[in-house]
Amino acid sequence: MRCPFCSVDKDHVVDSRLTDDGTAIRRRRECDACNKRFTTYERAETEEQLRVVKNDGAVQLFDRRKILRGILIACEKRPVASEAVEALVNRIQQRLQADGRREVTSKEIGAMVMEGIHVLDQIAYVRFASVYRDFKDLDDFLHELRQVIGDRDGA
Repeated sequence: MRCPFCSVDKDHVVDSRLTDDGTAIRRRRECDACNKRFTTYERAETEEQLRVVKNDGAVQLFDRRKILRGILIACEKRPVASEAVEALVNRIQQRLQADGRREVTSKEIGAMVMEGIHVLDQIAYVRFASVYRDFKDLDDFLHELRQVIGDRDGA
């Protein structure tokens, strides 16, 4: 494993443990050259890769990093733990794999992300929704915001 700070490939594992949902091993590593620490995750790869059908009909292999990246962008500068984001992505991936289908639409994945991110942080939810639902104007944004406020007041 290359150090993300100095690119040296000599490190040692300081701590290993299962993630809360048991789908990955979290390893805390320390670089032997610069002594900085970083975290890696080890996951099992399934032989049959899930394919994602995009809105334009294009098909590509499922990439959990894309979901993670989108959620992290929505949660930027918000008080959301990285472990909570990682757990959400794991739950989404588990649901997709448990479904047994070979193909899933990007809309289905987006809906799962929306459902999960709504629980994590309402601001992050609105940020993600603005991109996922492709808000065209302020009215679209206000409509979504009113729904979030209504959900919060109803709870």
